[in-house]
Amino acid sequence: MKSFKEISKNQSGEEIAESLVFPGTSSLKDEHKAAFIKEFREHRRKVAAQYSEKTRLISKLLELKFKIEDYIESSNFNENLYFGYFLNEYISRLDKKKKDFAHEIEIDPTEISQIINKHRKPTDKLIFRLEIHSNRNFPALLWFKILEKERAFELNNNRHIIEEEGVHVKEKLEFSF
Repeated sequence: MKSFKEISKNQSGEEIAESLVFPGTSSLKDEHKAAFIKEFREHRRKVAAQYSEKTRLISKLLELKFKIEDYIESSNFNENLYFGYFLNEYISRLDKKKKDFAHEIEIDPTEISQIINKHRKPTDKLIFRLEIHSNRNFPALLWFKILEKERAFELNNNRHIIEEEGVHVKEKLEFSF
C-alpha cells in the first residue's frame, strides 16, 4: 500500500479527496436537476391533459413516423421492427380494431393478420392504400423502405439461397471485379 507522500507526488489534493469520496452520493446539483425533471414532467402531463383527441392522434402518429424514419436511416437491422410491427403500431395508434381497419381499406382481415404475424409479405396495393388512408402522411415510399431494409438483411444473411440457385446457372463470368 502506498503512503500519502507517494500518492501526493502524482496526484493533487483534490484528486486524492475525490478518490476517497464514496461513489453514488448525490450532490446538491443532482438534487436540483432531479427536482427540475420531476417538475418538467408534471408540467408536460398537465399540458397533455388539455390536448384534444385530434392533437393526441397527431402526436401518436408523428411519434410513429419519426420512429420509422429513424429505423430506416439507422444502419442496424432489428428483427422486431418489421413491416407488420409498424402496420400494427399504425392501427393501434388509430385506436382501431384490425377488422375495422381492414374494412376501411378494403383488405381482407386475415391478410392484415398474416402480415402482422410475418406469415405473408404485404402487397403493393396494401402499401398504396396505407398512403391514401394516412392522407399521404405515411407515404408509400416510407413503407417500401421498411420492406427494402428487411429484404437487404435477408439477402445478406441467407447465403444458402444463392448456393441453392447456383445449380441452375449453366455459365457464369470467368472473372470478378
